[in-house]
Amino acid sequence: MYLPSAFREERPEVLHASIRAHPLATLITAGSEGLIANLVPFILVDAGEKGTLRAHIAKANDQLNALAAGNEALVVFHGPQTYITPSWYASKIEHGRVVPTWNYVVVQVRGTPRVIDDAQWIRTQIGALTSSQESRRAEPWDVSDAPEAFIEGQLRAIIGVEIPIRTIEGKWKVSQNRTAADRHGVCAGLREEGISEEMARLVEEKLAEETT
Repeated sequence: MYLPSAFREERPEVLHASIRAHPLATLITAGSEGLIANLVPFILVDAGEKGTLRAHIAKANDQLNALAAGNEALVVFHGPQTYITPSWYASKIEHGRVVPTWNYVVVQVRGTPRVIDDAQWIRTQIGALTSSQESRRAEPWDVSDAPEAFIEGQLRAIIGVEIPIRTIEGKWKVSQNRTAADRHGVCAGLREEGISEEMARLVEEKLAEETT
């Protein structure tokens, strides 16, 4: 990943928080069938030095062979992203030498996958993934709410995947290469046009880190 130092994020707690906030990732493998990419929701558990990703996929998924071969996998987690118009910059008025860009957050994880064909392990993983999304609801749905025979049938059609994290790197491109006035303009523009409160907050947080 192209990673200028200004946009590099290395704090484990920040990287992990982004994964948990945006769990749907692009799982990329390379094997005898070439490059394959699929969107897969992951959970992150505190196992191993840098954490471990857990997921499940359909047994019919053509990516299963590459995962079972044990070749390194790349998992890309995308955080908030948005187009940034130069019209928001104070420097547009000052000198006009500005161009559009894109702000975004991304976390890339690499590791050697392990395929797990164990119904109890898969059920636990599904329960954890479901709970992570349902817990914020007033009346959370639980796996046990569905008929047992139905759940057992579903479990027979999927397989578990575990990826201990070997490397993890993050890129927070949130206007760090702009002046403070331009960055304040970005936050104001995002909010006034109702585009992304989360990106506005990230721009503000990074600016505050640099000025304290």
